[in-house]
Amino acid sequence: MQINEEQLKKAILEAKLVTRSELDDSIKKAENKKQKFGDILLSDGKISETDLKRMEAFVLEIPFISLVDKKINFDILSLIPEPIARNHNIIAYKKSEAGLEIAMLDVDDLPMIDFIKKRSGEKILPRLTDTASIKFALVQYRKSLQADFDNIIQKETLSISKEGDETEKTEEELKALAEDLPVIKIVDSLVFHAILQNASDIHIEPGEKELIVRYRIDGILHDAMVLDKNAAPGITTRVKVLSNLKLDEKRLPQDGRFKIDQNGEKVSFRVSTLPTFFGEKVVIRILKENAHGFTLEDLGFHGEGLERIHDSLKQKVGMVLATGPTGSGKTTTLYTMLELLNRPEVNISTVEDPIEYQISRVNQTQVKPEIGFTFANGLRSLLRQDPDIVMVGEIRDVETAGLAINASLTGHLVLSTIHTNSASGAIPRLIDMGVLPFLIISTVKTILAQRLVRKLVSSKEKYTLSKEEIKNLGKLVDLDRMLLMLKSEKIIGPKDNWETIHFYKPVANNESADGYSGRIGIHEVLKVTSSIKELILRGASQDDIEAQAKKEGMMTILEDGVFQAALGMTSLEEVFRVVSE
Repeated sequence: MQINEEQLKKAILEAKLVTRSELDDSIKKAENKKQKFGDILLSDGKISETDLKRMEAFVLEIPFISLVDKKINFDILSLIPEPIARNHNIIAYKKSEAGLEIAMLDVDDLPMIDFIKKRSGEKILPRLTDTASIKFALVQYRKSLQADFDNIIQKETLSISKEGDETEKTEEELKALAEDLPVIKIVDSLVFHAILQNASDIHIEPGEKELIVRYRIDGILHDAMVLDKNAAPGITTRVKVLSNLKLDEKRLPQDGRFKIDQNGEKVSFRVSTLPTFFGEKVVIRILKENAHGFTLEDLGFHGEGLERIHDSLKQKVGMVLATGPTGSGKTTTLYTMLELLNRPEVNISTVEDPIEYQISRVNQTQVKPEIGFTFANGLRSLLRQDPDIVMVGEIRDVETAGLAINASLTGHLVLSTIHTNSASGAIPRLIDMGVLPFLIISTVKTILAQRLVRKLVSSKEKYTLSKEEIKNLGKLVDLDRMLLMLKSEKIIGPKDNWETIHFYKPVANNESADGYSGRIGIHEVLKVTSSIKELILRGASQDDIEAQAKKEGMMTILEDGVFQAALGMTSLEEVFRVVSE
């Protein structure tokens, strides 16, 4: 549907939204810039977007719809998946005998209209709307989740509660409970909502009087819902059935996995159960199999640290280690490195627990400790498969560490992770495992440590530090050194100082209740240079190694956090929260 420009001009003038001279000025400017005159009116503040869209709808002879403050039935809203709705500014909001009404910013998006028609099987009735309406509706993808779940609970909990007595059930009774329709609906809803909200984990936690469900989103746990405690046995058993765990085993922890295909997206789930005082706690880790495809720059690497990693990946032999606590993004970083290394002329093999993302042309092996197939056994067998590059999911013990060291000594590039708080901390950790210092300096090329911080949304507020805040920051980082690093990467001008550098605070908007959305890494990359090797051989402390690494240009995690805050990617408060944890 093409808008007739002359009719639009006439409609705007007749509605007295702008004067004739304002319209003429906008038309001339539009011709010079080769833009639509309506966009010029909008950018110059001569007309509101809502008024412009109303005029366009009038000319096209289709209705204009405002979705602000309009509650949309979630069954209809979810006919268009949230990523598509967000990327194409298109919302399904009403269904009737006449067809499915969809609100759009661009009614010329015919391929998307055709896609929705095929997906829904309905006749599509396009309506024009404005940005405020789209934003309001997008928020409902999240807000509707609680309401949708509450409806299921209100309808179904009574039938669950009847089953929730204290007597022990046989495996057959538990299986029957897990296959009860209300329980299936609740668990499906839990999983569906978690994926929509980009949660990384689902926590199902039994209490004395209630069952609490929490989602970890951008590293922060949020209460998702509170259920009757009698719902716990059915939900836990359903998750066990899906992940092929023993239904009647409640005294020992269990681990399992299951996989679903949602809207063409393959999602894997890693399940862990743990006996607690009030029942079994269940944690489900969500792994989107097509979530890879990042670059190191996307993950937050930059400058000297980025160059050091690229240099280490050009090596034919040696070890590259990623360190950090659980959930800090180490595995994602290693997968990104593997994708950079993944070429037809090399053989890449991995041994992992679990295989989080599948990579084509990479031979990935899943450990199974319950049958004796450990990291050490897997790595030993893998080395007989003629690999050029090896990834070991985690170095957990002396045997795995020894095999990884030997692999790197015998002509392999080895990537792995190890649990320490800093890059320099990996050295004493390896020594504590029994790895001899001379073997460490012969093999380990680069060690990186990382954390994840939440990213600010676009509505962030700019500010500068007060003298007191600068003084407090100086207690945590070397201000002169930090200023020099910011200038060297041209984040600030050569004449800037701490009183002129802009930082940003989170500001909530329709898309984010706390002003953050998504996460990015902050890193330190330690290159094992000749001077670092000497310190390792002398048995130097972790602090001495870090001090030398800083002299040689290493930016610490905290310094990188301040760097990302100066870039406007995150806030100083978020950096301090994460690094102090």
